[in-house]
Amino acid sequence: MTILILSSLLLIGLILLLAETLFIPGTTVVGILGLLISLAGVAYAFMTFPSSVAWWITGVAAALNVAAVIYSFQSGVWNKLTLKNALEGGVFDGRTKGLEKGMEGKAISDLKPIGKGLFGDSIFEVKSESGFISVDSIITIMKIENNQILVK
Repeated sequence: MTILILSSLLLIGLILLLAETLFIPGTTVVGILGLLISLAGVAYAFMTFPSSVAWWITGVAAALNVAAVIYSFQSGVWNKLTLKNALEGGVFDGRTKGLEKGMEGKAISDLKPIGKGLFGDSIFEVKSESGFISVDSIITIMKIENNQILVK
């Protein structure tokens, strides 16, 4: 019965340490619990076995725990859990490509101060510098800044 209790404590501690490094990274609660259970197994070994046997059990348990942690870091699980892509978008995404300052177009909705403007064959969302502009009015681009088209 003593061997069963000892091996259970050491095995549960080892499993919790592996679970911490492989499946639940960053929580540390599971890892600390695994370490405490492993230490309880070592303490149990010192209480029930002669000192020389307990030291062997301690060495084997420490070696297994260290080997398990090293294996979990080298197994490549972290590569599957980490994000490797980067966002490539930004403020300018090409929506206003082909538009220039001074270009004329037509308001296809009321600009109050934001509405729709037609430049060439494309419809854009525009903002009036001077407030309200009625539909079908001729509008001129005054400034293009951060994908925002300012007209008058």
